[in-house]
Amino acid sequence: MSDVLWRLDDLVEAVSGRIIGDPTTTITGISIDSRSIQPGEAFFAIKGEIRDGHKFVEGALSRGAALAVVAEDRLSELPPEGRYVAVPDVLQALQDLGRAARARTNAKIIAVTGSVGKTSSKEMLRLALAKSGRTHASVASYNNHWGVPLTLARMPANTEYGVFEIGMNHAGEITPLVAMVRPHVAIVTTVAPVHLAQFVSVEDIARAKAEIFTGLEPGGVAVLNASNPQFDLLRFLASVAGVKEIVTFGADRAFDAHVTQVVERSDCSCVSGRVLGEDLTWKIGAPGRHLVDNSLAVLAAVKSAGADLALGALALGEMEAPKGRGERHQLTVRGGTVTLIDESYNANPASMRAAIALLGRAGVERGGRRIAVLGDMLELGERAGELHRELAGPLETARIDLVYCVGRSMRELWEHLPQTRRGEWVETSDELKKDLLAAIRAGDAVMIKGSLGTKMGPLVSALTDAYGAKRTRAAS
Repeated sequence: MSDVLWRLDDLVEAVSGRIIGDPTTTITGISIDSRSIQPGEAFFAIKGEIRDGHKFVEGALSRGAALAVVAEDRLSELPPEGRYVAVPDVLQALQDLGRAARARTNAKIIAVTGSVGKTSSKEMLRLALAKSGRTHASVASYNNHWGVPLTLARMPANTEYGVFEIGMNHAGEITPLVAMVRPHVAIVTTVAPVHLAQFVSVEDIARAKAEIFTGLEPGGVAVLNASNPQFDLLRFLASVAGVKEIVTFGADRAFDAHVTQVVERSDCSCVSGRVLGEDLTWKIGAPGRHLVDNSLAVLAAVKSAGADLALGALALGEMEAPKGRGERHQLTVRGGTVTLIDESYNANPASMRAAIALLGRAGVERGGRRIAVLGDMLELGERAGELHRELAGPLETARIDLVYCVGRSMRELWEHLPQTRRGEWVETSDELKKDLLAAIRAGDAVMIKGSLGTKMGPLVSALTDAYGAKRTRAAS
């Protein structure tokens, strides 16, 4: 039997709701997706831009939902025999339940934001803190106006460490989210030129990220990337927000958390460093210099939260790249195998450069090639063409053999590639499937990356469906 997450009376009080029907008195979970709901969970019928949760209430109840939280003005559309808690606004009710969850716990809370590295840092924090106590963390990239309160509402009362990812596309988005989370430690991984369609400058992006400081608990700690060009601005804004303790991480040995030695391999990294006065050696179970850098922030946050630093460092060896964010597959093709690196979830200039560097270190067999399949980076505004063209440099540095480009902006890169590096340019990913399937051969390493809207994921699926896929990870 699942543990009780909420008692009915407490949930109703938190959301200022009205009971209709005969809901069960205990709730084991919170869901907004009727397809994955489990018996005993409460279903919140959120109305989104595309789907309206009220249309799925009947299905959720038939699958065993304890109750459905629904809007008062939608009751007439729902089966009269249902189990409901009626509220004026369902999203507001979810946010209120999230606040109630935060108020009832004594957990140490860590929040992560940044232009890149949020999800991987969140996953490293989850692994590291779990060695010291009961840890609750965001699922996938639940970092927006519904994902953050949903993660809060799912947090058990006896949680000892909570980890929350906070994202944004516009100024003003982080402030209400961090006010709900109220972290003791806030990490800004880095600030980079992303979402430039919504921001005039990178400095404006930094100001938006700095909203995370406004929600820090009194005596809270800000963990900042001192190697980032926006560090001075972030430090100033943290001070303005009343933050007294700032922990720095980055390349310089003068920083509070820094690397003294690193060995980067194709499947992992082995690191020696110093974190807040302690010398450590740790392994990261997924490859990439960006993970090395962010592991410094993670370990600094672990110590700042009062958890065991040595155990936390040891746990990073269990790190695996999440789906679409560096996950590796081994494909079986005629004559051997192909390494597929799935970076298809999203892309911006900083993460694209990191992925290209990662491909450059990927092992290839005799006769194998390093192949980059790159889709448009979206939301870059007037600098889109320039930022796509600039990828030619990292591709040269990483000695990538062949580049396939998808999307109108990627045409800019395509035209700046030498003929010997050109694979093919197409406007949509669907146009590339047949040729990409035919192009790969034994010994190759293939990396696929692009913004979510470019739909690079189907290319990954096409390869894994055609050639089978065995997930690979670093050896223990």
